[in-house]
Amino acid sequence: MRGILDSRQLLAMVVLARTGSFTLAGKELYRTQSAVSHAIKALENELECTLFKRTGKGVMLTDRGREFLPHAEKIVGEMETARGVIAFQGARERRQPVATK
Repeated sequence: MRGILDSRQLLAMVVLARTGSFTLAGKELYRTQSAVSHAIKALENELECTLFKRTGKGVMLTDRGREFLPHAEKIVGEMETARGVIAFQGARERRQPVATK
């Protein structure tokens, strides 16, 4: 492992694991099948392991993929939570009247 993992690659992994299809994952992520495939390949290269077994009917997680998936889900979930908290705080700040002298 060389550096910080890419959030888009992690999201692609989570969605691909759930859908089992590069095409369906691409549709859900508003990306092409090829873009999802490239994201997964880059993540696998970064982690130096194979996360998915490609089959004629889609993909299946490898043992390493099943081991890593909960971590990817947690990271993606935490990022979504953080974004929601910041968005909520920003909305609250916009609703508060500005103090005047």
